[in-house]
Amino acid sequence: MHALKKNRPLRRIVLASAATVSGMVLLLSLKPHTTPTAALAVPAPSSSSSASGGSGGTGGSSGTGGSSGSGGSTTTGTKTVTGSTIQTRWGPVQVKITIKSGKLTDVTAVQYPTDNPRDQEINSYALPQLRSEALQAQSAGIDTVSGATYTSDGYRQSLQSALDSAGS
Repeated sequence: MHALKKNRPLRRIVLASAATVSGMVLLLSLKPHTTPTAALAVPAPSSSSSASGGSGGTGGSSGTGGSSGSGGSTTTGTKTVTGSTIQTRWGPVQVKITIKSGKLTDVTAVQYPTDNPRDQEINSYALPQLRSEALQAQSAGIDTVSGATYTSDGYRQSLQSALDSAGS
């Protein structure tokens, strides 16, 4: 005789209940994709350097995970400023910019995620593209690199922080 015949309703109820509970456990154990809360970068107080020598001050970490950038150096119209460290889902991102005669001449990623081979692969193509776009746009108004969304967002925020600190 088959186990689910009508003459055994209690067995059917137990099996249906066990299947429902198992299904609910599986459903609730799934981890939904959540968007990380972006760390708010607090801009560092702008400390201007004199043309005769460079000065730099670094700020400590704030409670939101961003640390203020360091003041740069000024030598004959060239100013180098490091932006805030932006905490992303995959690690910190920080950029350093060089401004000469009011024009953005160089952008270098000082910190970026390198914890695993996938991070290194993504950043090997994303960082040069972000640098190129920043130099072309002369601002932080750059597009997100496909496949490197978190790094792009951190790069953009750190770049904006550095531009704000430089007074551009």
